[in-house]
Amino acid sequence: MVTIHPFKGIRPAAEFSESIATLPYDVLNSAEARELGKNNPYSYLHIDKAEIDLPETLSPYDEQVYAKAANNLEAFLQKQWLIQDDRPLLYLYELTMNGRAQTGLVTCTSITDYTDGKIKKHEFTRPEKEVDRIRHIDACDANTSPIFLTYRRNEHVQTLTDDWKKSHDPVYDFTSFHDVTHRVWLVDKPEIIDQLVEAFAQDVPALYIADGHHRTESAVKVGQKKKETQPNATESAEFNYFLSVIFPKEELEILDYNRVVNVPIEADFFERLEKNFTVKKNDTGKPTHSKTFGMYIDKQWYALTAKKAILSEDPVAGLDVSLLQNYVFADIFDIQDVRTDKRIDFVGGIRGMTELEQLVDSGKWSAAFAIYPTTMDDLLTVADAGKIMPPKSTWFEPKLLSGLFVHDLETNDA
Repeated sequence: MVTIHPFKGIRPAAEFSESIATLPYDVLNSAEARELGKNNPYSYLHIDKAEIDLPETLSPYDEQVYAKAANNLEAFLQKQWLIQDDRPLLYLYELTMNGRAQTGLVTCTSITDYTDGKIKKHEFTRPEKEVDRIRHIDACDANTSPIFLTYRRNEHVQTLTDDWKKSHDPVYDFTSFHDVTHRVWLVDKPEIIDQLVEAFAQDVPALYIADGHHRTESAVKVGQKKKETQPNATESAEFNYFLSVIFPKEELEILDYNRVVNVPIEADFFERLEKNFTVKKNDTGKPTHSKTFGMYIDKQWYALTAKKAILSEDPVAGLDVSLLQNYVFADIFDIQDVRTDKRIDFVGGIRGMTELEQLVDSGKWSAAFAIYPTTMDDLLTVADAGKIMPPKSTWFEPKLLSGLFVHDLETNDA
């Protein structure tokens, strides 16, 4: 079973919540962040992507950037734009998009649970991305953005959280990016906190990373390093835990994560494609069920349906993203490593089919492929099997905003 750990959250003063909360650092490049934060001194981007306050010629990975992040975090606290609760609490974070709501429990989760395999992953990470967040966490002495976790719903936890929302007013309630409504409640009654901690300890066997593999690895490595330097610290030391928001998997939705390629379309392309897929012209391109794909070439959509011979019962090989990778990108285009090959790029489903058409019509990309979304059950099955999904298999919406919760590791003065 798993451990959840109440914490003294650093969070916005209520009057600044909407101005502070912003998109997560890893969905914005430096130029986008600079534009978003330039007229908003309260934006959490001044902490999460502190290069926006430094010369554009400076690398976003320069040591000055991490020092600036720490200085800005301290300034936000001194100005009381951010405040810290005076005792350990839990929090509820509800996001509503297009009429669908999901509510997560904001807590800290255990580094030991992660290293013991009770917090399960489904992606590999890239070392250079880990290093960036390790340096950021170290400089700020805080988990500066949460990990997005999921689990199979527990009815006792569900009842406790539903009842709390019904009987208490949220401390934040605002609508922000992509018309998503964000509401936050403080769970400040000790008996309820204890019941939630006990429910996870007794009845929740595993948690799963939905989004934030790099942040997880970074937080764990920082915590392990701090544990080595402070061998006399107790197990309850804050650096043994990392900031998380835990959602029941039944409330989550994965959107499609589509692909564009810049490769020559050879004369025998369709002939090779038809060895493993049935191919028909199509008006919209959006797949309506698993094992079908949309393909856009020369202003025409096609529907591709995987033939029985290439289907697999293996939890990874049978995924739609794997079929497309193995039998189109690798087999026909010789794109073997999508992490490093510059001939392929990825387009989140929230941007729609029109975005794929525009990318190809611009001439920069030769073809686009639309994929039916991976399911939550697919994700959990792969993680339970100890396997890894292909890169960019899942796109979660809505995104958790950054700046609503910060976890103080409490080691600067140790």
